[in-house]
Amino acid sequence: MLRPLSQSSLFARTSVIDTETLSTVASIIADVRNRGESALRDHAVRLGDRLAGEPLVLSRIDMNAALDRIDRPTRELLERTAARITSFAQAQLACLTCLDMQVEGGRAGHTIAPMDRAGCYAPGGRFPLPSSVLMTACTARVAGVREVWVASPRPTDATLAAAAIANADGVLAVGGAQAIAALAYGAGDVPASDIIVGPGNRWVTAAKKLVFGDVAIDMLAGPSEVVVLADETADSQRVAADLLAQAEHDPDARAVLITTSQALINAVNQALEREISFLPADSASAATARAALANHSGSILCTSLDEAIAWCDRMAPEHLEVVTRDPRAVATRLNHYGALFLGSESAEVLGDYGMGPNHVLPTGSTARFSAGLSVFTFLRVRTWLEADRATIAPLARDAQALAMTEGLLAHARAARLRI
Repeated sequence: MLRPLSQSSLFARTSVIDTETLSTVASIIADVRNRGESALRDHAVRLGDRLAGEPLVLSRIDMNAALDRIDRPTRELLERTAARITSFAQAQLACLTCLDMQVEGGRAGHTIAPMDRAGCYAPGGRFPLPSSVLMTACTARVAGVREVWVASPRPTDATLAAAAIANADGVLAVGGAQAIAALAYGAGDVPASDIIVGPGNRWVTAAKKLVFGDVAIDMLAGPSEVVVLADETADSQRVAADLLAQAEHDPDARAVLITTSQALINAVNQALEREISFLPADSASAATARAALANHSGSILCTSLDEAIAWCDRMAPEHLEVVTRDPRAVATRLNHYGALFLGSESAEVLGDYGMGPNHVLPTGSTARFSAGLSVFTFLRVRTWLEADRATIAPLARDAQALAMTEGLLAHARAARLRI
């Protein structure tokens, strides 16, 4: 099932945001920005997110009611997952510290402060994702964000319960570009956010691209992807299961095996046929996975581990599993990935479902210059300085000289007054 991939096929993917999508999304954003709640409602009803007359915003009372409705095992599952996500985020936050140091001419440093308000988007289409509610909203709360809103179209009870567990302030029961516009600019009871985070389809991604600058965003995510870097020691059934799990996300998802073993490729192909047979033939999972495996996935046979590592770095995948004889040694040589999974036990699905690190990750090779969602996403590092009149003169002379070099006379004057 995994066709051999060439360099041209591997890097020939088109942009996730086409011009037609951008144009349509731009008109929706402009409408919501200009007409507010009326436009938000019109688009929500037109696109099937809400029925006429249904509330657009669900309160803490609605969330808590959903939390009470779900069965106890599901509630406890969501609570355990939230606790793991929160614990990891708290450990990340503990790595940060304010700075106060002596510098020439006085003191300088930085403070670390959270943003005031975050909008957290969770998909609600083919596969509603309460896990994304926990990943985004719990992390924002740990960072210290004062107000957290969740947006998700046609939210299920599990989604609403996750929002309650994450202590969200409200849920906008609307999706797509109209939801992103409401989170960015405010609409009715929904206030304007400082940052919008979370995965979504091309309409959501296009909307995030267009509102960026008026509001911060985490990233522009495309179709999900996994690369399994494996040698002859890998278990073919586990590799196949992990590739299939990623292919299940989206027909445009990518699942790639990079290996030094042709025997493993053959065994994984056989295992994929067996694994996909466990999915009901008429299920969305089976149809989606088959499309992704046929259209965007494949295998790369390398002559050496060095070559395999080079391929991984070129791809800079969202998820990178290392299933080799010594995965930790290989990990030290890898430079570009959204999240790393070491060893045959470390299935990517464990990251998806809350072992600790976040599952909102950069796609489409953007891991070369960006990182996944974390407490850092919601924080601002702000510098400060305090000059000492008794020791500032040498620094002020340098500042005056640099200002004159650049021809900025008022700058030079302001520095000279401190000498």
